[in-house]
Amino acid sequence: MKILLLGIGMQGKAALHDLVNTSEVSHIITADQNIELLEAYVSDCGYGDKVSCKVLDASDKANLEGLFAEKPDVVIDLLPVPFMDDVAITAVKYSCHLVNAFYTSPTIRALSDEARNKNITILPEFGMDPGIDLVLLGGVLRHFDEVSVIKSYGGGMPEPEAIDNPIKYKVTWTFEGVLRAYHRTAYLIQSGELNEIKDTDIFNPENIHEMEIKGLGKLEAYPNGDASQYLSLLGIDEKDMKLMGRYALRWSGHCAFWKALVDLHLLDDKPVEIDGVFVDRKKFLAAVIEPHIQLADRERDIAIIRVEVEGKKNSKKKRRVCQVIDYRDLETGLTAMSRTVGYTASIGALLIGTGKISKRGLISPVRDVPYELFVNELKKRNIHVTDKFE
Repeated sequence: MKILLLGIGMQGKAALHDLVNTSEVSHIITADQNIELLEAYVSDCGYGDKVSCKVLDASDKANLEGLFAEKPDVVIDLLPVPFMDDVAITAVKYSCHLVNAFYTSPTIRALSDEARNKNITILPEFGMDPGIDLVLLGGVLRHFDEVSVIKSYGGGMPEPEAIDNPIKYKVTWTFEGVLRAYHRTAYLIQSGELNEIKDTDIFNPENIHEMEIKGLGKLEAYPNGDASQYLSLLGIDEKDMKLMGRYALRWSGHCAFWKALVDLHLLDDKPVEIDGVFVDRKKFLAAVIEPHIQLADRERDIAIIRVEVEGKKNSKKKRRVCQVIDYRDLETGLTAMSRTVGYTASIGALLIGTGKISKRGLISPVRDVPYELFVNELKKRNIHVTDKFE
């Protein structure tokens, strides 16, 4: 099969590495804004004729359509979020299957019928978080007759030996994107009701809880995103839920640091005027901090995905925990974050391209990606899932 891979950043490099080493893939068209850097990277990796390089200006409709005109079987979109709708529209127009790692937008949701009529599949939310967590959740729920608690955790952080800065964090994703996630409204279901946690309150002490993960120690969790959006997919009534929440994980002390910055309005959306120039606060912080929180060549990051479900099976109370803990591969240099995002997107493309996922239209990792098949594909890439009652 022929794959079009859009965006060769940290996650894109992992997807490319996986695709190159997959026999079912005959050719990969890589596309990125900086063609010189892309060509140098592909050459340095020794990928040979299996990979071709194209310049990409995602804001240029003609340029984007020119890539799709090369008739790839599946497109993997790992570009920045603002381009996802245009990429999806173009994929449907050119009858190409599509995988991305973004939350489903209203535009992509509206493309489902047209995609189905054209016999193509759109698989969004297929990275680490969202992505792996959603497949694990769908798999865990099969073990219950009734569910009362669902907690989903995702985290990326440096291993303890690599912590050498006040925020105990190093960049494995765009840091500006991290900061925008630090100022985003969250939604939890508590005692059968949907509760909103304001963007300025997610780091408040009452919204943080500690947890201990074997082999890692104590971590802190803060609310992240909208936990309620998957209720209908799961066939669960909000009123039946004691607690449903999505959380991000960090080393202890991280949340207190960012609460102070939120309280000082350093993450506000409104630009601040300085000497007649309007400055985006998050862009400024990212530009100042990001160069000083990079992983060194031999330092590893950790990616954690954990799903906890409580409920009943055969009228007996049960609790099941499903978890992935992955580390940077120092041989390839690929970070745990890039592996869990990029490899997952690659797996999605391969499952669709080989017909192992045959459902058409808009599909969801929660209900449409076979759990055992996916877990086995992760295992082939040395990413291991533990799944057991506790």
